[in-house]
Amino acid sequence: MLKRIYIETTIPSFYYEVRKEPEMVSRKNWTRQWWDNHSRHYDLVTSEAVINELQQGTYRNQKQALKLLEEIPILRIDEDIKNTVQAYIKHKVMPAKPFGDAIHLALASYHKCDFLLTWNCNHLANANKFFHIRQINTMLGLFIPSMVTPLELLGG
Repeated sequence: MLKRIYIETTIPSFYYEVRKEPEMVSRKNWTRQWWDNHSRHYDLVTSEAVINELQQGTYRNQKQALKLLEEIPILRIDEDIKNTVQAYIKHKVMPAKPFGDAIHLALASYHKCDFLLTWNCNHLANANKFFHIRQINTMLGLFIPSMVTPLELLGG
């Protein structure tokens, strides 16, 4: 059975990153390396929230970023997810704004994804927040996904 990965918005965004700062180029390269060489070894899922975030505004490579997710199954946002988001905000696990971070964590947790793949190291892939996330997910009876960057999954 393949491990399940929730693909968060920053992954298709960084796949098509255009900024030239060294850290941005590195993230783009690591994202592409993982996506092109390792993603097929996982069961990938994403959500309506990711699609909506990618559709906001206009930017270079927007259509390509959306196309990258065309074949990825979409997890729906239902009442259980909305209730989980509210619990995260109430217990200050995730900020109310941006709202998307809480939705991504709720979806990955509720749907028992092994990994939440992201470059969001402020609210998601952040070791300093993991203890609090684990506490609240345990209290809510939810699975606790590992929140990682593509760099952490290189090498299979």
